[in-house]
Amino acid sequence: MAKIVYRYGDGTRRVVERDTPASVMRAAVEAGVPGIVGECGGQTMCATCHVYVDDGYVDRLPAVGDDEEEMLECTAAPRDAARSRLSCQIVVGAGLDEIEVDVPDTQI
Repeated sequence: MAKIVYRYGDGTRRVVERDTPASVMRAAVEAGVPGIVGECGGQTMCATCHVYVDDGYVDRLPAVGDDEEEMLECTAAPRDAARSRLSCQIVVGAGLDEIEVDVPDTQI
């Protein structure tokens, strides 16, 4: 079982557990997690699923690809060079069993 913790600036947290692999964005959209829009459906064509990955997980993720890098330049919330990722590009349940991310105050 994979576990994703979505954290918010006001200190609240939302936990989603998955039996099957899914992107952090897809898991959020399917569970109705606020703050993750995912306008492009996970095609790396928007930046509305931007998250800040917890420092303890950054090194466990694959490198940022060219398309993701380009979209990270378009985020509504400020980019953090070390922690910003598109949640559609982070898959849990396939070698990564848990992750914690901070959800920006705005995506649009």
